[in-house]
Amino acid sequence: MQGGQIAFDEYGQPFIILKDQSTKSRMSGLDAQKSHIMAARSVAQCLRSSLGPKGLDKILVSSDGDITVTNDGATILEKMDVEHQIAKLMVQLSKSQDDEIGDGTTGVVVLAGALLEQAEILLERGIHPIRVADGYENAAQIAIEHMNTITDTFIVDKDNKEPLVKTAMTTLGSKIVNRCGRKFAEMAVDAILSVADLERKDVSFDLIKIECKTGGKLEDSQLVKGVIIDKTMSHSQMPKELNDVKMAILTCAFEPPKPKTKHNLNVGSVEDYNKLHAYEKEQFIDMIKKIKDSGANLAICQWGFDDEANHLCLQNELPAVRWVGGPEIELIAIATGGRIVPRFSELTPDKLGYAGKVREIEFGTTKDRMMVIEDCKNTRAVTLFLRGSNTMIVQEAKRSIWDAMCVIRNLVRDNRIVYGGGSNEISCAIAVSAAADKVPSIEQYAMRAFADALESVPMALAENSGLAPFATLAEVKSRQIKEDNPRLGIDCMDAGENDMKVQHVIETLIGKKQQIMLATQLVRMILKIDDVRSPGEGE
Repeated sequence: MQGGQIAFDEYGQPFIILKDQSTKSRMSGLDAQKSHIMAARSVAQCLRSSLGPKGLDKILVSSDGDITVTNDGATILEKMDVEHQIAKLMVQLSKSQDDEIGDGTTGVVVLAGALLEQAEILLERGIHPIRVADGYENAAQIAIEHMNTITDTFIVDKDNKEPLVKTAMTTLGSKIVNRCGRKFAEMAVDAILSVADLERKDVSFDLIKIECKTGGKLEDSQLVKGVIIDKTMSHSQMPKELNDVKMAILTCAFEPPKPKTKHNLNVGSVEDYNKLHAYEKEQFIDMIKKIKDSGANLAICQWGFDDEANHLCLQNELPAVRWVGGPEIELIAIATGGRIVPRFSELTPDKLGYAGKVREIEFGTTKDRMMVIEDCKNTRAVTLFLRGSNTMIVQEAKRSIWDAMCVIRNLVRDNRIVYGGGSNEISCAIAVSAAADKVPSIEQYAMRAFADALESVPMALAENSGLAPFATLAEVKSRQIKEDNPRLGIDCMDAGENDMKVQHVIETLIGKKQQIMLATQLVRMILKIDDVRSPGEGE
């Protein structure tokens, strides 16, 4: 038995002798819950200063020296070296928000940390953790129902992109790329509208490719209606631009078929070698002939081919691209309407993909080249081509535009919106506090604590913007009650206006609901854990 052994007393009854009790620690009850809350709050405190348009960035250094500078909550937590199991749950919380919504990854962790901070005060007063969790769930339901009453309907129209662009700019406002916020927002909106099915309210991210290249400016980023691959023609003398392209998309290699035996082929003379060489050449020519007979004027191959095959392609005027990765092959097939061909014998004209133009592009004075496939048969496929001075900037730009696209995707799925700047949290906190006064049971204390936790989000926004947090929150909250205007929030950008509708600070309803539900579920899970045992070093 691991960690102990069985012994018997004088009556023959078995009992267990545990080893190394001095090296083990065990906590239970309130001490265990406080330990869990402290670990979760430590993670939330790390992200609190990154919340909002003026939130601070974190610099993360990996074990191999790679540097990442970001204020994206999911990225920060993903790269943090977290040991505590409850802290790992906070990392999973942020990842869940990122996978489902794509934005609000910092806010959901800050809210969960605030809920746990308020829960600790209630636990110390002697309130049972299940009663606290029940009160939180009642408050969350009230907050979600209240949000449904303060929403505005957002018209998603391909002919009027301006409201969508302003929404995407809200998401980009807290990112490093905010100086190019307008350009990136327009790129994100155009990319989503290109692949969106507005009737089904569905967006296929499979049709969107993000390609990054260092060495330029953020302003050089662009949206290409087609596919960009980080490849060039296999031979330097092949044409750099092709029109009316019919491409064969191959996953079979340009090489002679190998015998399916375990025997070795030994070449013992020059004549045998010449025969083998002639056989290989004949096979290469036959492969090229099959491609040309199908009507293709460009071969895109997932695998490589040697110099002789490359030279024969050039001689037979068949441009070719080699070593194209599997995901890129699939995207090219979707964009051009072609079929992926696993054998040369299966290549037929109806399996070819079509593109109006295929060309190589160069970057300034460098020799770097990439290939652009434009005017494809499936016009919905697009590529976001991002530039930046170094890898860190490019990767942050990629994360930022992904968040913006996710927000636009959410608006296509559910076009109801609420207003940001903490206005939504303040309004929900007021509604929850009012509802708590009508609850006769002890859950009313947990509901008021939930309302206080909601107010921690606008308070963090004010604090990160250099404002007096308590005074600013008190002023905005009193104005919301007095004017009955749930759109009033924290003026983070010093625009002189607290109405977030005027500032066009917009957030999706589906994203805010998900934040509250995920945070409440995680807090309930943590509060229900009241026993923790640390194993000794020998186990």
